[in-house]
Amino acid sequence: MPLIEDGQKAPPFSLPDQSGTTHSLKDYAGKPVVLYFYPKDDTPGCTSEACSFRDALPDFSKVKATVLGVSILDSASKAKFARKHSLNFPLLADADHAVADRYGAWQEKSMYGRKYMGVARITYLIDASGKVAKRWDKVSVGTHADEVLAALKTL
Repeated sequence: MPLIEDGQKAPPFSLPDQSGTTHSLKDYAGKPVVLYFYPKDDTPGCTSEACSFRDALPDFSKVKATVLGVSILDSASKAKFARKHSLNFPLLADADHAVADRYGAWQEKSMYGRKYMGVARITYLIDASGKVAKRWDKVSVGTHADEVLAALKTL
């Protein structure tokens, strides 16, 4: 599926988090949502990105924004990742990559000449009306949370 462009309605979803609680986009109606897709739990880049969101979470709370991380693997993997790094926001298990596919984050990747399908590191800022306000395709994991926070302050 193609990426969702700025101004388009964000596709609905319902996914379980690390504790088994289901989160749906409609649960956050009227509030901005940061929906970030990451390739895999507990890998160096994904850990750095998650920890930067964790550390900035008080600032996201000040602007009443919810942060949701999404990747493949199950809730048990997410729980282990969250415990190990004290991640204090929902990590959603998209085991069959259906949501990643709807958001255009399920893409062909290449490593050492081998091609495979996987989750691309893409973030969507969804505004209070449920429309995509901004999308980041190229994410620098160390500074990304700050970039998203700056964009949130302009909504």
